[in-house]
Amino acid sequence: MSQIIRKSHNVSGLIYHFVIPAKYRRVIFDPEVDDVLKEICLEIADRYQIEFLEIGTDGDHVHFLVQSVPSYSATKIITMIKSLTARQIFQRVPSVKKKMWGGEFWTDGYFVATVGQHGTEEVIKRYVKEQGQELEQYKQLHTQQLRLLGF
Repeated sequence: MSQIIRKSHNVSGLIYHFVIPAKYRRVIFDPEVDDVLKEICLEIADRYQIEFLEIGTDGDHVHFLVQSVPSYSATKIITMIKSLTARQIFQRVPSVKKKMWGGEFWTDGYFVATVGQHGTEEVIKRYVKEQGQELEQYKQLHTQQLRLLGF
């Protein structure tokens, strides 16, 4: 669950829903890649002012529910996530690089939407969880437990 982030000069509750497809819409997310993706995202959260409220895969794309601070634009956040996860997945799971013909991991595009603080966060979480359930492909990799953010 998200928290209000209090900094010296601002108070914010910025939450984004990102959807990023794999390049060529390849189905590359399996248990090994899922685990590595989750690890990398949690490492990003430790180093930067980004909290991953939820991460979920759906075969050929990933849903991220992310909270951050106003100094990080949505573009900066997604660029950081895409570049760090792609580089690390290629290093930690070399078979993925072969599946992607040695090229890029993510598509150039992505979807982003802001999530309101009062009520709509749960609606988006429910939407993310229900993605792919008809095909039983969606797998929740991470959901944040309630805790104080240590930004």
